[in-house]
Amino acid sequence: MAETLAVGGVRGAAGARIEGSGPWGILWHRIAGAAFYAITCGTAWLDLPGHPPRQLMPGDVVLLPNGPEHTLRSAPDAPILPQLCTAAERARKCGGVLRLGTGEVQTHVLGASYDYDPAVSIQVLATLPDVVHIRANRGGDGLDDTVRLLSRELASPQIATDFVLNRLVDILLVQLLRVWRTEKPAEARGTWLGVLGDPLVSVALAKIHEDPAKPWTTDLLAAELATSRSTLTRRFRETTGRTPGDYLTQWRMDLAAVRLRDTDETVDSIAHSVGYTSVFAFSRAFRRARRQAPGQYRTSAREGIRTAE
Repeated sequence: MAETLAVGGVRGAAGARIEGSGPWGILWHRIAGAAFYAITCGTAWLDLPGHPPRQLMPGDVVLLPNGPEHTLRSAPDAPILPQLCTAAERARKCGGVLRLGTGEVQTHVLGASYDYDPAVSIQVLATLPDVVHIRANRGGDGLDDTVRLLSRELASPQIATDFVLNRLVDILLVQLLRVWRTEKPAEARGTWLGVLGDPLVSVALAKIHEDPAKPWTTDLLAAELATSRSTLTRRFRETTGRTPGDYLTQWRMDLAAVRLRDTDETVDSIAHSVGYTSVFAFSRAFRRARRQAPGQYRTSAREGIRTAE
């Protein structure tokens, strides 16, 4: 999972620190990445289209992998405060405090967001369900410990609190995914995390990730795993939805796309680094996957970055 998160460019950042008192409600618009909330004190209600309202209790964490439009409220029928939308968006982007309602603060929520690299097609978060909700008090695991640390940091901000919060947000994501996979194996099946439940496929992926330039074939991969080609192909397809060869090609194209955009390496060098001895063969595979030649992709990807800036 670590390699996929790293290559996928998954980066977390602490967002709005919500302080709620009395009746309150806020609408969050869709974002490009994933949204995350940790309830460190009090309760809140989460509502998003197509799902019933969901109560969030102290210590709960929730991930919305596709960043949909949603609301947070003190109660299912609490009014939305449209006049705070601008302040809410600013707080989400800069990590500021968002005070909702009046009177003594009863609820503390840390919001966060996770961006991932649009150049990379194999993404852990993109395959998850609309809502990943982990309840508190699971027996003192690492996620509980980190939420408690987060609560203390929010209750008593000190030097470099923003730095600490951003690091905790990254740790929370990994811990949330670990717990969710363990607690909800049926839901995890069919997502990228589902492959971790099959030791054969998990080792096969590790070998591909560790050495993508190796001249892998399904027969060679099966031999290294001491299994048959048919068994590896069947189990690989059941867990990833792809054959080993298809996954290998997709992984190589993801690696190449990132290098084309972010480095000045030659196309020849990148081709060899991802397992192609022929630039022609690499260019043909890349064009098939990305609908652009490598050089064209490099130019358009960099222009896209400059436009965004």
